[in-house]
Amino acid sequence: MYNPSTLDGANDRFWHAIRTALGYGPQTLSRNGDLHEIWQSPDLLFAQTCSLPYRALLHPDITLVGTPDYGLPGCPPGYYNSRIIVRIDAPGAQLADFSGARFAYNGALSQSGWAGPMHHFAQAGITFSDHIETGGHNASANAVAEGRADIAGIDALTLMLMGESDPDLVAQLQVIDCTAPTPALPFITASGRDPAPIADAVRTAISTLSGADRQALHLHGLVNIPAADYLAIPTPPGP
Repeated sequence: MYNPSTLDGANDRFWHAIRTALGYGPQTLSRNGDLHEIWQSPDLLFAQTCSLPYRALLHPDITLVGTPDYGLPGCPPGYYNSRIIVRIDAPGAQLADFSGARFAYNGALSQSGWAGPMHHFAQAGITFSDHIETGGHNASANAVAEGRADIAGIDALTLMLMGESDPDLVAQLQVIDCTAPTPALPFITASGRDPAPIADAVRTAISTLSGADRQALHLHGLVNIPAADYLAIPTPPGP
């Protein structure tokens, strides 16, 4: 799921290390195709999904392998959150200043772009005049930077990766709040497939990656988070 073109090489090497440790699997990653068809394929060996599609659609039909730990500040191992962003020159720096503003979100099946922020805003009594679907976190960040939206929720790791690949964009933004941490994007396999050998291979792969690749991918390890912890996350209504 975290695969901007700048990380193609590191992700390819990560997969090669997993395949080597596992002893089988396709030679290369699949980066095309419909995500929901891939996630629900009975032939799925290894993929990553978002926690909202997992709990809303996928959990009866797939198997959790484990959750990567990205070492995110303010989050327990294997957890992540959303950073609430506005323009650097926005007329306000508190969440309450943006009630009635225009909210940009990547998609209604996104935990970090939609569900987490909307739950956070509801708890704070914040509502918006408009909800602008952008199709991606980068597009949401650009919408805020360009003044087409006032506020957005961005996956914490995605925002870090943006800062590394597009510092000029991130320099136009400021973080004014964070959502509560929730379990991060899990690795999955097909229903009925034993996840233990795959999890072992992922742990071996992380340990054998070069320091540069681990740093580029922000990989710190693999943790076991029960399915019940994902299913317990509140899901607000869609736009």
